[in-house]
Amino acid sequence: MNDTVLKVLFLAAAAFLIYKFIFGSKKGLTIFEMHFKDGRLNRHKGKIPEAFERHCRSLAKKHKLTCTIRAERLGDVRLHVSANIHEDLVQQIRNLFPFDYYERKQVDNSKLKG
Repeated sequence: MNDTVLKVLFLAAAAFLIYKFIFGSKKGLTIFEMHFKDGRLNRHKGKIPEAFERHCRSLAKKHKLTCTIRAERLGDVRLHVSANIHEDLVQQIRNLFPFDYYERKQVDNSKLKG
């Protein structure tokens, strides 16, 4: 009886750990996502800053990129670019991204006393 209880507890703990490793990864809020295929913007999701979108389109067209660019907020804003792009192009995309636009502090007017 005691062995059976220990086995069940061990299996339950193992199942919980496996679940946490697979589904427990912290993903932030996706701000936007752009998918390029052969240098053209194939599809997009979210609100993309106009200047950044324009520059990314021209860069993708020039280099015939097939990639995904995603901005995610998990505390701070992070920019994720597909791994199949050369590091020089990734750096150019990061230089174009307006990080300061997203890092401004939002004022909560509901807490202000007036």
